[in-house]
Amino acid sequence: MKPHDTWKVLPHGDLEKLADNLYTVVGKLRMPLAETSRRMTIVRLAGDRLAIYSAIALDEPRMAELEALGRPTFLIVPSAIHRIDAGPWKARYPDLEVIAPEGAVEKIGEVVPIDATQENLGDARVQVFAVPGTKARELAMTVITETGKTLVLNDLIFNMPAYDGIVRFGLKLLGFGPGHPHMPKLVKMKLVADDAQVRDQLRAWAADGYERILVAHGAPIENPRETLLELAAA
Repeated sequence: MKPHDTWKVLPHGDLEKLADNLYTVVGKLRMPLAETSRRMTIVRLAGDRLAIYSAIALDEPRMAELEALGRPTFLIVPSAIHRIDAGPWKARYPDLEVIAPEGAVEKIGEVVPIDATQENLGDARVQVFAVPGTKARELAMTVITETGKTLVLNDLIFNMPAYDGIVRFGLKLLGFGPGHPHMPKLVKMKLVADDAQVRDQLRAWAADGYERILVAHGAPIENPRETLLELAAA
């Protein structure tokens, strides 16, 4: 999808509080075969600062809610595909520090100036890092909350709903296999450079005891260990 030049609000839901320092918003995108979801994750950092992962332009009432949580400080653009609203966010908040994966700086840099490819956010509970085996083309994030640990991924894993009829057939033909967590063939071709490294990372995450996984497209994964081990085995 072409990146937006201005603050363009597409359909989206409310801010959902997952923990005292973790919020999420799910938006909608119209694709050729079907409508798909996209997710923004907001992390409250020490010092009343916010880290915005995979930004979505929200309507003004929701932006007011977001700003009440803290000051937008970091804009994490997790991949070249998820740059749609990066430019308008930087224009709205000029002091934002933009973080992008090293393997996607050229593409993301077309729409927004990049400040860093790795960054210490100044909060021991939050880490941002390139996913091993992707040639640093995707950034992931881990967040420690009062109830456990959350893993935030972008396109590495999809968890789209089960569609019916021709939409289901078309998506399955393209390798998106909706109805369960999966790694779409088309995304894998663009993202994964080393199968073994990605497989090892999936297994390492499975051993880390995550409470949930937030993915860009689809519902949160509430059984992380089993899902990650299944994906690694596949």
